[in-house]
Amino acid sequence: MATLDWIVIGLFGLALAGIIVWVFRQKQTSSGDYFLAGRDATWIAIGASIFASNIGSEHLIGLAGAGASSGMAMAHWEIQGWMILILGWVFVPFYSRSMVTTMPEFLEKRYNKESRSILSLISLISYVLTKVAVTVYAGGIVFKNVFGIESLWGVDFFWISAIGLVLLTALYTVIGGMKSVLYTSVLQTPILLLGSVVILVLGLKAVGGWDEVIRITRAVPVNDYGDSMANLIRSNRDESFPWLGVLIGSSVIGFWYWCTDQFIVQRVLSGKDEKESRRGTIFGAYLKLTPVFLFMIPGMIAFALAQKGVVINGKVFELSSADAAFPTMVATLLPAGVKGLVVSGILAALMSSLASLFNSSSMLFTIDFYKKFKPTASERKLLQVGRIATVVVVILGILWIPIMRSIGDVLYTYLQDVQSVLAPGIAAAFLLGILSTKPTPKGGMWGMIAGFIIGVFRLGAKVLYTSLAKADGFTDVKLWAAEHGVHNFFYGLFYDVNWLFFSGGMLIFSMLVIVVVSAFTKAAPAEQIAGLTFSSVSAEQKAATRASWNQWDIINSVIIVGITIAFYIYFW
Repeated sequence: MATLDWIVIGLFGLALAGIIVWVFRQKQTSSGDYFLAGRDATWIAIGASIFASNIGSEHLIGLAGAGASSGMAMAHWEIQGWMILILGWVFVPFYSRSMVTTMPEFLEKRYNKESRSILSLISLISYVLTKVAVTVYAGGIVFKNVFGIESLWGVDFFWISAIGLVLLTALYTVIGGMKSVLYTSVLQTPILLLGSVVILVLGLKAVGGWDEVIRITRAVPVNDYGDSMANLIRSNRDESFPWLGVLIGSSVIGFWYWCTDQFIVQRVLSGKDEKESRRGTIFGAYLKLTPVFLFMIPGMIAFALAQKGVVINGKVFELSSADAAFPTMVATLLPAGVKGLVVSGILAALMSSLASLFNSSSMLFTIDFYKKFKPTASERKLLQVGRIATVVVVILGILWIPIMRSIGDVLYTYLQDVQSVLAPGIAAAFLLGILSTKPTPKGGMWGMIAGFIIGVFRLGAKVLYTSLAKADGFTDVKLWAAEHGVHNFFYGLFYDVNWLFFSGGMLIFSMLVIVVVSAFTKAAPAEQIAGLTFSSVSAEQKAATRASWNQWDIINSVIIVGITIAFYIYFW
């Protein structure tokens, strides 16, 4: 890192500090101000926050690493701007008119208080064990690679950068709440986009252009059925990414994440009205079209550079691992000053993602647990509890890092595995709950419980069989199972079935549970679900929703869908 790089990083830090001080001076007297920025966010702030919250270190490491190891396979999860449009056009009206502050609170209104507690508990556990820990862990890896520092003051630089990142982010989240998340995202998003575009352009120039990347990646087979790294749609016999399984699994996970997860939807709930919230999702959908080009394709470029043996600054470009693709390109390709800008962009992504996690987690605990048992608590007390909850989440995330670090070679796979079994039950409850008035309170509740139990069995089977295989000296579980004659029903269903098809099967199973239980249990009173399902929306509510959009909203939505279709056609 040159002196100019440190100056650029310093300027970014000053700008960030200025925003935090400004936010701190704003009057935040209620939990609504702290958690939802007073519900007065504009579409620019909402869209930027959706994007910046989504882009974390799992993208900088995991997505670029996926591009370097398997090519376009993971692009299905990153070209999901169309799914954010579903949030804006279908779910925003229901969320806005319900005036809820959390997704569990919405389920309580639609079903019952037990459903609220179940979703809150699942969400909090998943945030600590996956999103917080994964982001912090990967952040430590990024900065260790970018700065090239092994240790400082006798301490592994991984820990210094990871814990420093957490403490810095927690500081401005605790101080400013949702407003600090929203307005720092407005600063961070353009920096991240600009820095990543520079990496993309310089990488393409170094490797010899886009055609050269395609030529090299198309020459690398990924299965025995004629597919290469450059193929987005792969044979249905592909063990890892069969095309039908990918389309089903990525849609289930995407629906849960973009339309029902507190982490993302909280950005939309902060909108001043339905119009701003919807337009925020449209802006966020535009931004969501970029990660494939900003992170995955640079990973493929890094693979091509290594395959070609390109010499940069007198040294042959080499990758120590697939996950090192993005930080290695930052360290080797960028000139002084620009490197500082990109490092600021990386720091922006990490901090924004973590800040959103801390805010969402503390909100879930404060609103869905503390306020539930202390309904008379003052707004000042709720603010205090929210800040304490953020600190607790930070501590738990740090304590989980050593376990995450032990499985760093499968970081992205671990994250997707957890989400693939977490999503279906929740997605089923929200989807059926809004589409129809027939799902009963107990039906929705038991659908989520059933999905969660099946998910626990799936994760348990993975841990069990992976541990048994490693104990016998095997790295391939299926090879171990064949060698030891393990072909029982439990193994076949909960381990051997492709994870993407399993996720789709879980969604169907959870929906069936909701339908069957609803057939034998009491329906919710009509006044309870008024305005929360399609058939219970009043004429006045329909008119208000219709008045919140015009032809520009439709035109921009069509453009986003068109770009998505064009992407699939090109990389088919």
